[in-house]
Amino acid sequence: MSKAGRVHETVERNSDHPEPVLALTRRKLVVTLGSLGVGLALVMVIALNWGSEPIDAAVIYHLLEESIRGGAATTRSPEATILLSIRLPRVMLGAVTGAALSVAGAVLQALLRNPLAEPYVLGISSGAALGALLALIALPTTLLAQPVAAFMGALVTMTLIYAMSRTQVGMSTERLVLAGIITASFLWSAIAALLVIVHNPSLRGITFWLMGDLSSGGRGLLGLVAGAVAVGILVAVVLSRSLNLLMVGEEDAFMLGVDVERVKTLAYILASLLTGVVVAVSGSVGYVGLIVPHMVRLAWGGDNRLVVPAAALVGAMFVVLADTVARTAIAPRELPVGAVTALVGAPVFVYLLRKSP
Repeated sequence: MSKAGRVHETVERNSDHPEPVLALTRRKLVVTLGSLGVGLALVMVIALNWGSEPIDAAVIYHLLEESIRGGAATTRSPEATILLSIRLPRVMLGAVTGAALSVAGAVLQALLRNPLAEPYVLGISSGAALGALLALIALPTTLLAQPVAAFMGALVTMTLIYAMSRTQVGMSTERLVLAGIITASFLWSAIAALLVIVHNPSLRGITFWLMGDLSSGGRGLLGLVAGAVAVGILVAVVLSRSLNLLMVGEEDAFMLGVDVERVKTLAYILASLLTGVVVAVSGSVGYVGLIVPHMVRLAWGGDNRLVVPAAALVGAMFVVLADTVARTAIAPRELPVGAVTALVGAPVFVYLLRKSP
């Protein structure tokens, strides 16, 4: 068998599972994504219903329909205020945040060929949070400053961690995780120092936000963030075939026609963008990019042409459900959504760390 043939055979195997992965068919793609799309819709209805004031599904449908049509009568009802002004933006932000972090995790894991690669674990979320905090201090009235600064913070952190984890023989799992933990610790210390030094009324409640908070509903940036995340996921889908080949090795991917450096650069920028824009509005929601891609690969195999879009849908469901638990478990008080995702994600991280070579 030729070298290219062996590479293609290897690509059809998931690195985490020795059994061959069945070739991806259009029917499998449509059925899987269609089922997950229906599941996401049901989860969002449940999240809109649950709360201190339950709202019937029929009422939810009626209010959403009236809102889309521009009806004004329903907007004066208490149910409309709760649904349209409080719960709907929060649920939408949760879905966008989960989709972005899950796709970022899937891209990083494929690119670095490491199941532990994830924005929160690697400290990228911390870099984004520091960038957003600096923008909030320096330009508190400029809405676009926070997502832009968060993106730049994530990109710089990603570059630094990648440089620290490289060795003469390639990427080291131990160095990657260690570099991420050290960098995250340093960045969180810098954030804590800023919060102590800077006396700014706009920073009240920032600690809760840093742990992951969707109650703001995006602070007027939900549309922009959702658009950026949608574009990012589309680019990730386009890159998915190249990511499949990179999982085998850069040399083999180059032999099969992949512009390795271009794909790597795009993937790093993409992961930083997806992480930065959502951290700017939802804070640091941990372990989503670790849990969700792993779940998707266990269920449907390692082909990134399916993993990337499926991770977006499963991630959206996961964060919406986690936020629903966070705001109802100890009602009327709330937990940070990041605390709920960490309770699930930390054991998964330990399991994968013990499993990795």
